[in-house]
Amino acid sequence: MHHLLARLGLTTAALLALAGTGCATFARGSTQSLTIDSLPGGATVSLSNGERCSTPCTLKLKRKYPVAVELCKPGYRQALAQVRSQVGGAGAAGLAGNMLIGGLIGAGVDAASGAAKDLNPNVVAVLLLEEKPGCTAPAFPLVPQHGQTPDDYAQQKAKQKKH
Repeated sequence: MHHLLARLGLTTAALLALAGTGCATFARGSTQSLTIDSLPGGATVSLSNGERCSTPCTLKLKRKYPVAVELCKPGYRQALAQVRSQVGGAGAAGLAGNMLIGGLIGAGVDAASGAAKDLNPNVVAVLLLEEKPGCTAPAFPLVPQHGQTPDDYAQQKAKQKKH
């Protein structure tokens, strides 16, 4: 009987550890919305990962990759912004919870997926300054250190469409 209880306790502990793995990945997800706006609106937004939209726009991006942002509108000066990927408050709490419940496996899952990180800022609001002729040809900014290249981003999006 004692042997059976010991096995049951070990099985329960293993199940709890597996249930806790990737807590932040499960609770927060590995993507985050990034909103970009400008005054005046209608600026072309180019991201270092190859994504493009017009302001105002909201894009869903991987939390683990920093991204450079360029805003371009004829008659206005080009504007650049950096969005960092860093461990945030909720991500840090999820990571700490994983260390207690899920152990190193859960913490590793969260770290690898980027779920413990936040994009900061997650709202980019830019006041464009008038300038003649201004920005006439939108360009993709350089990929920041540890950023996602346009090719990697395109491959990720293609995989998401298949699922």
